[in-house]
Amino acid sequence: MAYNEIIHEEFSEYELGDVCSRLSSGKGISAKNITEEGAFPVYGGNGLRGYTDTCNFDGDCAIIGRQGAFCGNVRYFCGRAYMTEHAVVCCANEYHNTRYLAYLLSMMNLGRLSGQSAQPGLSVKTLSKQIVRMPSLDRQRRVASLLSTIDAKIAVNEKINDNLYEMVNAYYTSLFKDVKCEMTTIGKYAERIYSGGTPTTSNATYWDGAFGWFSSGETRNRFVVSTEKTITQAGIDNSSTKLAVKHDIVMASAGQGFTRGQTSMLLLDTYVNQSVIVIHADRSVLPYLLWNLANRYEELRAISDSSSIRGSLTTKMIAAFEIPLVNEVSLQSFADFSWSVIPQIENNLLENERLVAMRDTLLPKLMSGEIDVSDIQL
Repeated sequence: MAYNEIIHEEFSEYELGDVCSRLSSGKGISAKNITEEGAFPVYGGNGLRGYTDTCNFDGDCAIIGRQGAFCGNVRYFCGRAYMTEHAVVCCANEYHNTRYLAYLLSMMNLGRLSGQSAQPGLSVKTLSKQIVRMPSLDRQRRVASLLSTIDAKIAVNEKINDNLYEMVNAYYTSLFKDVKCEMTTIGKYAERIYSGGTPTTSNATYWDGAFGWFSSGETRNRFVVSTEKTITQAGIDNSSTKLAVKHDIVMASAGQGFTRGQTSMLLLDTYVNQSVIVIHADRSVLPYLLWNLANRYEELRAISDSSSIRGSLTTKMIAAFEIPLVNEVSLQSFADFSWSVIPQIENNLLENERLVAMRDTLLPKLMSGEIDVSDIQL
């Protein structure tokens, strides 16, 4: 059920600005002030991207992406954070529930409004005029409570995966950090290094098919179990896209902001675009390559900045990128440990995909009143 098909008998209509105690964009922040050691998360159009030692928000809110690929995306947040100018902060007033409002806004395809402002992107003025239909505060709280239990389980799985990744990272450090050995190159370890291509976007017969298609922006996920877009056999046959297989390492060779240099492992077979570099190697080598490259993000960005006006990485540069030639015993020990953990990460990611699908199926039914929430105990 789409948002505009919601049953409205028990709902009151308001302009978004009238149900908010705060509806405003964040402020600019220099990239040099975003560090992993800072105290507060930084939210912009691309979501959580780093940390800083100051904050400009404290409380709970709906965060709306204003520009770029995440324009119109909505997420709920509670805590202290820094909101950049690429995000809109939306807080419900005392008569409404912020978490409920975040769920409601996520259904409204706000990205469609980006063309209504003088500059590409969402304006606060345009958002403030959008009509929202709100039930009683009691119902808002009950719906938000039910949906938040699903989101809480998703967050637990994400935290478990973060801990699993760091556990492997700690073992990587214990085995390889500060170990003196000769250097080799990624190309010597890899069996194949290549990039892909993009089917013509204007040809609808190339898209929404049975085959995954992976773009550079999706390297924001360290492990990948699904792709945002799919292509058809015709799209494959009429483009330079190439297939990458499960457990291949993928790296963003280009992309705005933080994208370039991000490294991931595929947990599915998928075709890739021209801004993705694929590293195919033996199973015993893949974990070592992944954790090494993931820990050298700044180095990868530095070599691309120094080698290209546009700051892009190439397959030739990655093949020549130096890496320690570690002994076979340590390499196999790390591989064995990593492969005992990676399937656990994969299972949690797949469970989260199922939870997201269930939440998104329940969302319109709960919002419309089709599902009775009167018996939910708060």
